[in-house]
Amino acid sequence: MAGYTREVSKRVFAQEFRNSDLSFRDGDDIYSPQYLLTPTGAKVNRLFLVGTLLETENIGMENEYWRGRVADPTGSFLIYAGQYQPDAAHILAECETPAFVSVVGKPSTFTTPDGDVLTSIRPESINIVDEQTRDLWILDAALHTIKRIRSLDSNDEYISRAKEHYNTDAKYYSNMVLEALKILKT
Repeated sequence: MAGYTREVSKRVFAQEFRNSDLSFRDGDDIYSPQYLLTPTGAKVNRLFLVGTLLETENIGMENEYWRGRVADPTGSFLIYAGQYQPDAAHILAECETPAFVSVVGKPSTFTTPDGDVLTSIRPESINIVDEQTRDLWILDAALHTIKRIRSLDSNDEYISRAKEHYNTDAKYYSNMVLEALKILKT
């Protein structure tokens, strides 16, 4: 498939990810990529995160369908894996918790009957990692988030769209980053 390039995985803290509710397709084709736009303007088609896998549960009825909760210093991500993510589902089924894991996956949103938007991740891969890898991810996610916060005054299309939709408070997300970095001091 000539010309195909995989989207870069974005680094977003759980708190910002869970505050996100604006999803859209980039194009009119049914094969157009789906994105989640975060309050600081990250246009997320694929996400890379590292955190502590706190719990796993098989919530499937007839087939195995696994839910996991992965925490970073700002909150937690919900991940769901089943028959279409067999490697990720296997890790969730076999992993002893708590454990440091890295996850690459696609953001997913679900709108409840009340109109609330719930975010989760469909993992493409999950790997067991060490504490140092988790700490490096926190630094990396902090740098990416700070860069987006500093760009909030730009005229970028997606940043403008995020600011309009979320009424983004730069100080709120700056404080989130500072809180996340505190874990590295311990």
